[in-house]
Amino acid sequence: MKIEVWSDYVCPFCYIGKRRLEEALDQFPHKDQVEVEFKSFELDPNSPEYSGQNIHEVLAKKYGMSIDQAKQANHGVGQQAATVGLTFNFDEMKPTNTFDAHRLAKFAKTKGKEAVLSEKLLQAYFTESKHIGDADTLAEIAEASGLDRQEVVKVLQDKTAYANDVRADQGIAQQYRIGGVPYFIINSKYAISGAQPIETFRGALEKVWEEENPAPVLQDLSTGEGASCTDGNCVIPEKK
Repeated sequence: MKIEVWSDYVCPFCYIGKRRLEEALDQFPHKDQVEVEFKSFELDPNSPEYSGQNIHEVLAKKYGMSIDQAKQANHGVGQQAATVGLTFNFDEMKPTNTFDAHRLAKFAKTKGKEAVLSEKLLQAYFTESKHIGDADTLAEIAEASGLDRQEVVKVLQDKTAYANDVRADQGIAQQYRIGGVPYFIINSKYAISGAQPIETFRGALEKVWEEENPAPVLQDLSTGEGASCTDGNCVIPEKK
């Protein structure tokens, strides 16, 4: 089973949805046969690098609300995050452009480090209040993920490196008409939109597994006279 996940590193529900999927997978008996692949999605491709404004100010300006209303909304999201063991530090978050972070993730994929880097990027932004649009910060996170720092620096300096890979993911998202994230596609046939409850993910995993791996249906040619044992009981059929 393959699960493709479209997400952005500054999307709070992407982190929450990721953790809920992981918890569902931990309860799934076929977890070892599931591949999870992350796909690039930018909530705001035109977003500037960190300007000094906190997330409350950015949210208030974007949606025409007061700072207090923005704080209240973010507090609610933080409560949801806490239910899956995540701590969101909204007061210190540094909103920024994520294109370089997505390019770095594509490089990490070539080294088998995509999953660990994606987790560290989300943690860096939401919990550790790091500026994930900054090249030095990205290099630091990448090195902590097991990547070679010098190689990472070269990738980040070359603005064309892995850019097409990021755009390709975004192009597929447009084909699927994905307008928001997180968005999960299983085996290119089944979709889950948003940070659904753990039970929803678990039910989806079970449903897809059953439909993709149906038990064989046999034609029974028995006459009804054969002896058999069931649940420790052995019965010889009575002759008629």
